[in-house]
Amino acid sequence: MKVEVGTPIPEWEMPEVRADRMRTMAAILRDPNPIHWDRSVGAARGLGDHTVNQGPLNLSYVINMLMAWAGPTCIRRLQVRFPLAVLDGDRLVARGVVTAVADGEAECDVWLDRDDGDRVLEGTATVALRTG
Repeated sequence: MKVEVGTPIPEWEMPEVRADRMRTMAAILRDPNPIHWDRSVGAARGLGDHTVNQGPLNLSYVINMLMAWAGPTCIRRLQVRFPLAVLDGDRLVARGVVTAVADGEAECDVWLDRDDGDRVLEGTATVALRTG
């Protein structure tokens, strides 16, 4: 795999964020915040009749993209921030680009975009590149 500065990382798509997955994740994480499973809480916070996706689920979409590109053990460092909430029904696309390459690793900018153009996650990653 030839990787250089400016190489785009192949996109990874989550066609639809589903409320039932949020409820399951809330149970797994023992997350008592009702914003992840009670639509009335989202409505009370001005988000319409929606539930809010957990940050770890949003992060997993970026992780899926990186692992699909460079393998299941590629991630050396990942640092992100979550500027906007992801709501049930959203379609998301994880994207990234290589910003530096040295010593078998790529530094990358990574992000997660919603269909409306909003960037809901952004950050940086260090990825070990496949050899051979």
